[in-house]
Amino acid sequence: MQLATWNVNSLKMRLQHVLDWLAANPVDFLCLQETKLTDDKFPKDEIEAAGYGVIFTGQPTYNGVALLYRKEAGYVPDGVQLNNPLYEDVQRRLVSARFQTAAGPVRVIGAYFPNGQAVGSEKYVYKLGWIASLQEWIAQLRREEPDTGVILAGDFNIAPADADVHDPAVWADGILVSGPEREALQGLLALGLHDAFRLFEQPPKLFSWWDYRALGFRRNAGLRIDLILVSDELKPMVGRCWIDKGPRKLEKPSDHTPVVVEWGAAAT
Repeated sequence: MQLATWNVNSLKMRLQHVLDWLAANPVDFLCLQETKLTDDKFPKDEIEAAGYGVIFTGQPTYNGVALLYRKEAGYVPDGVQLNNPLYEDVQRRLVSARFQTAAGPVRVIGAYFPNGQAVGSEKYVYKLGWIASLQEWIAQLRREEPDTGVILAGDFNIAPADADVHDPAVWADGILVSGPEREALQGLLALGLHDAFRLFEQPPKLFSWWDYRALGFRRNAGLRIDLILVSDELKPMVGRCWIDKGPRKLEKPSDHTPVVVEWGAAAT
C-alpha cells in the first residue's frame, strides 16, 4: 500500500497536476494541504471520476485539507474527524479517518501545520499550541484505538534536523527550524511515531519544498518540511519512503512536491 502527502498550494490551480499524478501513481491514500477552497467549490466530482473517495474541509484563500482514498481497493472511512476535537480552531487544518487495510486498521491523519510566521510572534505561539494539542489528541487516540496504526502526514512546516535544510547557517534559529518547533515535533515522535523518510539511508540534500523566489528549485535551496510519521505497529512494514520531485518541475507548480510511503504486503 502507498500513501502520499502533497501541499498543492491551491487545488483550483493544481487540480490537473493532482489528477495526472494520481493517474501515474495510483496511491491508496493522498493527503492534500492548502487546498484554499470552500467546501462548495471543492472538485469532488473530478476526484471521484479519477477513482477516489474524498473527505475535505476548507475555507477561502487559506488552509484547507483533503484526504483521498482509492475506491477500487474497497476502503471505507469511519471515525471521520474534521479538525482536532480537542482544539477549537476556525482554521481548516486537519482531516482524519480510520480505514481497514490489508495491514490492519489504520487511522490516517492529514495535517497542515501552522507556519508560525516568525519566532516569538503571535502566530508562532499559535503554532506551538496547535502542535501541543495535536500531540494530546493523538495520545488520546492511541488509548482509545489501541489496535489501530497511525499515519500522520502533511506539511509540518518544521525541518526536523539540519540535514533537512539546504543551508543551516542561513536558517539558524529561524522559523521552521527553531528549537521549540523541533522540540514540538519530538513530542509527536515520543508518542511512538517515526519519520518514515529517515527509516532508510537517504542521499543528502533531498527536500520537499523550495521557495519560488531566487531560483530556489533550480539551486536546490529547499527544506524537507513535508513528513509522513508512522506508528510503532506500522514501522516494521514500511518498505520505502521517497520524495517525487517531478511535479515541482511542471509549469506553474506548487512550491511543494509529493512525499510517498509504501508499507504492508506490497512493500519491497
